[in-house]
Amino acid sequence: MTLVKTGFLNAIAVAIRILSSIVLNKILAIYVGPSGYAIIGQFQNLVTMLTTFANGATNTGVTKGTAEHFDDPDRQVRLWRTAGTITIVGSTVAGLALALFSRPLAKAFLNDETLAAVLIWLGVSLVFIALNGLLLAILNGKKAIKLFVVITIAGSLIGLAMTGALTVAFGLEGALIALSVNQAIIFLVTAVACLRQPWFRPSMLVGAIDREALRELLKFTAMALTSAIMVPLSQLFIRDHLIHDFGLAGAGYWDALTRISALYLMIVTVPLSIYYLPRLAEIRDMGEFKREILSGYKLIVPVTILGAVAIFVLRDFIILFLFTPDFAPMSDLFAWQVVGDVLKISGWLLGYILIARGMMKPFIATEIIFGFSWYGLVRLLTPHYGLEGAQIAYAINYLLYIVMLSLILRAYLKRQAEHENNAFRGV
Repeated sequence: MTLVKTGFLNAIAVAIRILSSIVLNKILAIYVGPSGYAIIGQFQNLVTMLTTFANGATNTGVTKGTAEHFDDPDRQVRLWRTAGTITIVGSTVAGLALALFSRPLAKAFLNDETLAAVLIWLGVSLVFIALNGLLLAILNGKKAIKLFVVITIAGSLIGLAMTGALTVAFGLEGALIALSVNQAIIFLVTAVACLRQPWFRPSMLVGAIDREALRELLKFTAMALTSAIMVPLSQLFIRDHLIHDFGLAGAGYWDALTRISALYLMIVTVPLSIYYLPRLAEIRDMGEFKREILSGYKLIVPVTILGAVAIFVLRDFIILFLFTPDFAPMSDLFAWQVVGDVLKISGWLLGYILIARGMMKPFIATEIIFGFSWYGLVRLLTPHYGLEGAQIAYAINYLLYIVMLSLILRAYLKRQAEHENNAFRGV
């Protein structure tokens, strides 16, 4: 299946996710306002980190390994069983810890001890959230695209209904509770879908840990943990800085812009996540590998640019449509944000190559370097350019990221070409 076909199959799912997000954004804008957006952003960063720790950060390795070992079902099952055992144990321990220390964690991450109950809900849901992620990683690696689309649509509708209803009924606390349990409920849909597949049985997720599979997963665990720590941690630091210098409302504008970017970038990020990584992992011919990279750039980057231009031109309408007049000041921040979005997707295309080829050390190094540099650039630029400095820092950081990864991958491809030439000559 090609990237174009994958994108076409996901068009309906992406459209529903976008429409659901539009409605949900409007509800959140009305009932929690800009300051509530900042707290929701903090909470979502916390959920990302906890979920990744709970499953041992194995999902990327499961997707990659499942795709790579497409001709070895026994090895796939050993990989799934190892990942499943790690996920169940890790998420249970993390969930208990979250519930026990809910009050200090609520104070530290949400600046409000009264929201401790939200973290208890998250602790109870964590094992189901983690298992849902594992099952989706397996489906992704198996290239069960149609099934993936159906689950994505169901997840979008469930998320909209629950978050919308609880936000209207209970305000910010209701929104946070919904974000805690949405994925746990979607797990039921995913589990039923997987049980109907002839190649899947529940026993494939539980059992003794296989040493070979564990070694295979550990490399991707290290990469995924680094990313799961650095991205939300950078955002937490940046948001804290913006709250300190520009107040909760200023940080809320920054979070709202991030949501808009995530919304329209779904057009390219969803096909990338379910096609690009498993495709690059299964390719064994270097010539075919290079062609796949080029085809990705030829399709993805122009689509991203068109989306970015449309968002910038329609920014004032988008603010009123998605949010409320309280968010109008963020109109001046769009220019650098959409430039950063284009650079981000261009960099992600290169980053997926590092993951697919198991280039652990370069991936970890770049994640750490550019996580800290993003925060450093924000601290450097906001005193001179105000809140817009955060968007300028976002764009500059991804430009530097592209330059660094281009140099790393050029050296990698050169080494691979030399290796193939030596093999051909029998050296």
